[in-house]
Amino acid sequence: MIRALVLACALGACSASAGAPGLEREALVTWREDHPGFGGFSAVEVLDEGRRFVAVTDRGHWATGEMQREDGRLVSIVMTGFGPLLGVRGAPLTGRDADAEAIALGPDGAFYLAFEANHRIRRYPAIDGPAVHVDTPREFARLQNNSGIEALAMDAAGTIYAIPERSGALDRPFPIYRKRDGRWDRELSIPREGEFLVTGADIGPDGRLYIVERQFAMLGFRTRVRRFALGPDSIDLGETLLETGWMELDNMEGISVWEDAAGVMRITLLSDDNFFPLQRTIFAEYVVPD
Repeated sequence: MIRALVLACALGACSASAGAPGLEREALVTWREDHPGFGGFSAVEVLDEGRRFVAVTDRGHWATGEMQREDGRLVSIVMTGFGPLLGVRGAPLTGRDADAEAIALGPDGAFYLAFEANHRIRRYPAIDGPAVHVDTPREFARLQNNSGIEALAMDAAGTIYAIPERSGALDRPFPIYRKRDGRWDRELSIPREGEFLVTGADIGPDGRLYIVERQFAMLGFRTRVRRFALGPDSIDLGETLLETGWMELDNMEGISVWEDAAGVMRITLLSDDNFFPLQRTIFAEYVVPD
């Protein structure tokens, strides 16, 4: 079975799903830095029409960088800052408090981060400054130790969408914890399809919810990107934009959906190398179809 799967991937049979709108990959860039804490990136936000970014790691660090481009196409990454994420009292996060897994940029200009192990959400007016407490549902305390809130997105109205990595069963939808007008609810969910797990989310300029998912096996990783139309109290069944073959990318955990100066919508994915020498920290960028 494994030998047949490898052959199928080599022939391109494991790439984008048949009938899907499809994403056009424009760039694939490996990011390397000579820094002792570099690696483990779990989330990213692209800023300034694709010129800058903020990323966070699952060991309690933030990084900022420049995205160098030629005719809009990403060609290299240069880190401009790196430091520890701070708690509400201003001390660097350590231990169970440090596992940052998701980031969202709010309409107020602040960054919102989700952490697992000690499951919570924090607001950062400045990524290098102290955190501000955000109230969360009691259900967060019952999330699995290594499968908490893995995806976080915010819309233009400031509504928070928080999605855990696991749903609890292959036939059970992924719940969406939504904070709207100061109150949390769990009225929305995302259908689960196969063994993919949610690793990141963003609200695009089109107002739709985009999620990146991964599947892991002995062959490595597969990546899937789906998007969903949101209503005031509804979400559609979604569509698959990307489904890669095994080892085509890496452990893609971060997603940012943004619009460049020409009005072209793009998706940027960022991988978590798990601080493992055989893995890479890569940026993959795609043009979103109309």
